[in-house]
Amino acid sequence: MAAVSLRLGDLVWGKLGRYPPWPGKIVNPPKDLKKPRGKKCFFVKFFGTEDHAWIKVEQLKPYHLHKEEMIKINKGKRFQQAVDAVEEFLRKTKGKDQDLTIPESSTVKRVMTGTVAGFKWPPSVSEPMKDSDPHFHHFLLSQTEKPAVCYQAITKKLKVCEEETGSTSIQAADSTAVNGSITPTDKKIGFLGLGLMGSGIVSNLLKMGHTVTVWNRTAEKEGARLGRTPAEVVSTCDITFACVSDPKAAKDLVLGPSGVLQGIRPGKCYVDMSTVDADTVTELAQVIVSRGGRFLEAPVSGNQQLSNDGMLVILAAGDRGLYEDCSSCFQAMGKTSFFLGEVGNAAKMMLIVNMVQGSFMATIAEGLTLAQVTGQSQQTLLDILNQGQLASIFLDQKCQNILQGNFKPDFYLKYIQKDLRLAIALGDSVNHPTPMAAAANEVYKRAKALDQSDNDMSAVYRAYIH
Repeated sequence: MAAVSLRLGDLVWGKLGRYPPWPGKIVNPPKDLKKPRGKKCFFVKFFGTEDHAWIKVEQLKPYHLHKEEMIKINKGKRFQQAVDAVEEFLRKTKGKDQDLTIPESSTVKRVMTGTVAGFKWPPSVSEPMKDSDPHFHHFLLSQTEKPAVCYQAITKKLKVCEEETGSTSIQAADSTAVNGSITPTDKKIGFLGLGLMGSGIVSNLLKMGHTVTVWNRTAEKEGARLGRTPAEVVSTCDITFACVSDPKAAKDLVLGPSGVLQGIRPGKCYVDMSTVDADTVTELAQVIVSRGGRFLEAPVSGNQQLSNDGMLVILAAGDRGLYEDCSSCFQAMGKTSFFLGEVGNAAKMMLIVNMVQGSFMATIAEGLTLAQVTGQSQQTLLDILNQGQLASIFLDQKCQNILQGNFKPDFYLKYIQKDLRLAIALGDSVNHPTPMAAAANEVYKRAKALDQSDNDMSAVYRAYIH
C-alpha cells in the first residue's frame, strides 16, 4: 500500500504496543515535550480518553479510510464510545479544524520520549499480547475519567540510598503528568514485601515519581541490600503498603517483633495488598485502628507480568478517605480499582475471583490431558479454544506453558491452592457449597505433593500425568 501523507489536524487510527488501534487526532504537543529522535512520528490525542503520545508514522492510518476495517475488528464498549466521540467531534466542527492542543505544563521535567515497536494490521484475534511498551501502562485504561499518564522509563534495577533517617529509600527521576493534572502524591510511601507482585508494584510507583521506602524479608532484593524493619518503614512514611504471601505472613508482619504495629501512630496509614481471608484482614484493621492508624485492604488481581506492566486490578475496602489518598499510587500500579465498602469485602471478593481462576486452570489442564490420552492434538485443542468464546490471554498463556513444559512462576501454584482453600472455607462459613473449587483444590494439593509448589499454577497439569 502506498504511503499516505499525514499532517497536523488529521484524524487517524493509532497503535500502541499491546493495545488495539484507537481513533485520535494529530495535534501540536506541549512546547516542553521534546519529539523523539529517530523515525518520523506525530503527537496524537486519543478520543474517548485523556491519553496522548508520540506515535511513529508507520503506526498511524487515516481515520476515514480505515474506519470500517477497525470497527469490524474491535467491538469493546470503550472502543465504541471513542468512535462515537469522533463522530460527535465531526458533527460539531462540520469540517472545520478545532485545536486539540494539550495545554503546556510548566511542571514537566522529564517525560517519555520513546516510541513503540511496529505492528501489523489487522491484528490476529488469537495473537498473544507481547512486546508492549512500558511507557504506556495506562493507555485507554482509566476507569475514573481522569487522564492517564506517560512517564520516563526506569531502565535499571531499583537502587537504594541511605538517608539521614536510616531508612532505605528509593526514588525515581523527577516525573510528573504530561498535562500537569496528575501528579504523584507528596506523601511518603512505604512498601513491605518485594516478591513476584511487590517488585513490579514498587517499580511502577517509582515511574509515577513517588518516593518509596522499602523492606523485604530476605536480605537482598532487586540488587539492593535491605536490612531495615517494618516498624521503621511505617514510622518514617505516611502510607505504607504491604504485599505478602498468606494470612500467617500478613499477621507476622504486623504483630511480630519490630512489626508494623510498633510503627503505627495516630494518622499513619497501612494498606494491606495481600490475598488473605476476611477474618485476618479484619483483625489487622482492628489493631491498626486501635493505635490511631488508618487501614485499607487492597488485594490485587493479576500476576507477575501484569504487576510489571502496571495493569493490576485493585480491590479495596475500609477507610474511604485513605482509598482516595492512594489514588496516584493505584493509578501507577493498576489499570482500575474498585472500592467495595467495609473491611473484609475485598478479601472475600478476591478469594472468589481466584477461586474461579484456579478452577478454570485445573479444567484447562484436565482438558489437555484428556486430549492427549484420547489421541487428539493438544495444540489443535488450543487453536480451537482460541477461536471460541473461551479465548483469552490467560487461556493462551497457560496452555503455552503446558505445551512447552515451561512452568516458570507467574502466579505460584502454592498460592492459588491457598486461595482455593480459603475460598472453600468462606463458602463453609455461610453454608454455601463449593464442589467445583473443592475438586480443583484436591488436584492442586496433588501437584504440590509432586514438588510443584514453587512452579507456576499451570504446573497443576502434572497432577494429571503422574
